[in-house]
Amino acid sequence: MSTNPRIPAPSHPFRHRLPVQLRFNDVDMFGHVNNTVYLQFFDLGKLRYFEEVLGADFDKSGLAVVVVNINCDFYEPSFLNEKLEVMTQTTHIGEKSITLEQRVVNRTTGAVKCLCRTIMAGFDPKTLQSAPIPDDSRRSIETYETPLY
Repeated sequence: MSTNPRIPAPSHPFRHRLPVQLRFNDVDMFGHVNNTVYLQFFDLGKLRYFEEVLGADFDKSGLAVVVVNINCDFYEPSFLNEKLEVMTQTTHIGEKSITLEQRVVNRTTGAVKCLCRTIMAGFDPKTLQSAPIPDDSRRSIETYETPLY
């Protein structure tokens, strides 16, 4: 893990990790991974997280959520030759919302490159209105995120 004192400790260990592939066009003129690329990594991490947590039938699970708020803090640059991964966890489930914390880290050193907090709201695509998080999705997420002792 990172020794940077500015990076908050996670609320619990991350169980979901996804290696990501850097491409030549992910790098800006300074040789750094461009900040917009991290948001693509976070989106991919969300997708794979929900697939793993909710199972093979994720697309039929009834969980429909939309991003309503996203905040990203950048701590140090990433470069084309680094091996990175996205770590994802749910930190809060409300009646109609889910809060995720994600981090992009160097797989070798554990250095945290950036941290993202996303609030996703339950959504009914038929009525275009907010909707509760389905109970079965809530249980699956809570079970997945419960620490094993």
